[in-house]
Amino acid sequence: MKPFRPNKSGINSLMKTPETGVEVRRIAQAIAESAGSNDGLFKTDSALGKRRWRAAVIGNYDWPNSGGLPGSRRDLLRGMDGAHGE
Repeated sequence: MKPFRPNKSGINSLMKTPETGVEVRRIAQAIAESAGSNDGLFKTDSALGKRRWRAAVIGNYDWPNSGGLPGSRRDLLRGMDGAHGE
């Protein structure tokens, strides 16, 4: 049996399509919304890089309600868990 060899050029081209960009932005936004569900303020940023679509969830900008750095980390982890089901 031949070993599995992924089609790297096909995968790389798929990672640059507009449809992939829409999905990457949708997931980042879902994470930001879930993370901010306790009055936190999270933002997203996405861009087509040289090799693939990339996105980031940035926050928490509402420090008085976040509990500082530990609270921001907690909210972001909760956001990733909450967005997982979507």
